[in-house]
Amino acid sequence: MSAPEPAPAAPRRRLLVLLPLVLFLALAALFYGRLFSGDPSRVPSALIGRTAPALDLAPLDGLSRDGAPVPGLTSADLKGEVTVLNVFASWCVPCRDEHTFLVQLSQMKGFRLVGLNYKDDAENARRFLGRFGNPYAAVGVDPNGRTAIDWGVYGVPETFVVSRDGRIVYKYIGPIDAEGLKARLIPEIDKAMAAN
Repeated sequence: MSAPEPAPAAPRRRLLVLLPLVLFLALAALFYGRLFSGDPSRVPSALIGRTAPALDLAPLDGLSRDGAPVPGLTSADLKGEVTVLNVFASWCVPCRDEHTFLVQLSQMKGFRLVGLNYKDDAENARRFLGRFGNPYAAVGVDPNGRTAIDWGVYGVPETFVVSRDGRIVYKYIGPIDAEGLKARLIPEIDKAMAAN
């Protein structure tokens, strides 16, 4: 009588080959589901309620408004009145999409709209603002993106509402559109202006 033959290893080998594929598909489904869940413009910011990070940005060379040179940005510019700081760049397509709404916003009273020009070429930024209009009372240049990192910028465009005492009270992520301007940004600006 001969010894029984061992069971074939083929089913076990197939299982070991399929296991990584099954795990990959499960992880891909999880990531895909999380990617499209929630509103990306509502990412919380650790800076809300804190003093705005330091600003000492040179002006955008050659930029003028109403015949006067447009100044750069410093921390002192964020105190005394409500300030809306918009992070933009000429190479940013969503920045072009939102620019019409920034021009509308600049015509409202009671706060100051300023721009932080992110990793941009000065000539391109001047051309961008010349073509679409300059809504900013001041524009600071952040050529290497260091200041944007300090402010917790994920990507352009982003907009911050800063209270009279220099604290960040709201962060709007992504391009401003008609609904976002009316339903989210203006109410937050109004709240900041109403606070003492």
